[in-house]
Amino acid sequence: MSYANVNGLRLWYEVHGAGRPLVLLHGGYGSTEMFAPVLPALTARRQVVALDLQGHGRTADVDRPLRYESMAEDVAALLRHLGLPEVDLLGYSLGGGVALRTAIRHPELLRRLVLVSTPCRRGGWYPEVLAAMAAQDERAAERMRGTPPYELYTRVAPRPQDWPRLWAKTGELLRRDYDWSAQVAALTVPTMLVFADADSIPVGHMAEFFELLRAGHRDGTDRPTARLAVLPGLTHYDVVGSPALPAAVLPFLTHQVRPPG
Repeated sequence: MSYANVNGLRLWYEVHGAGRPLVLLHGGYGSTEMFAPVLPALTARRQVVALDLQGHGRTADVDRPLRYESMAEDVAALLRHLGLPEVDLLGYSLGGGVALRTAIRHPELLRRLVLVSTPCRRGGWYPEVLAAMAAQDERAAERMRGTPPYELYTRVAPRPQDWPRLWAKTGELLRRDYDWSAQVAALTVPTMLVFADADSIPVGHMAEFFELLRAGHRDGTDRPTARLAVLPGLTHYDVVGSPALPAAVLPFLTHQVRPPG
């Protein structure tokens, strides 16, 4: 457990277990602790590297906006700092967006990609979810005081007083439009999509995302190298801690996939 100085950021990361590296990116307002329920199952098979994104957990904010692209550059810089080539990368929700941008911008650093509860365009969220995202600001941060995410943040953050700032910057990020469909269709990294069956993302977008990946990921048997899992009885908020997640993901990470073409 240590810090790495990358891109003007003092980035917190943790290393657990042994084996091929699996890098974990948490969701919004969270930290590495989001993965605590599934960490034993993952570390039984893999070396796990988990990090706190800009302004989250033990990584203090810096004077730049929150952007998927800049956080992806932080992840790439950390991988190079640690000398980790061709890692497997798993991102959840906000961290899934960062993971996807990392794969788009730095495919040479990744072996496999897993995206949990992540759309490939902003319109992939349910309208009511988008409305809630648009309302995230300092006032929302005040209403969240006393909740488990707030209590964890105040316990581990270098500057607990930055809680309202995190909400303001995250809200500004989540109000920005994006559509990465074209880049997704061109991805060469074998990718698995994981959703809950009661996710914040409609089933139609799950299928749309998977079809984009199928277009670019086919092995010599005409079988798509992409994978899709919809985990039953779960929501956007509890899928990341469910034992069903490592049960679904670990076989994909260990299965041999022939490259497209």
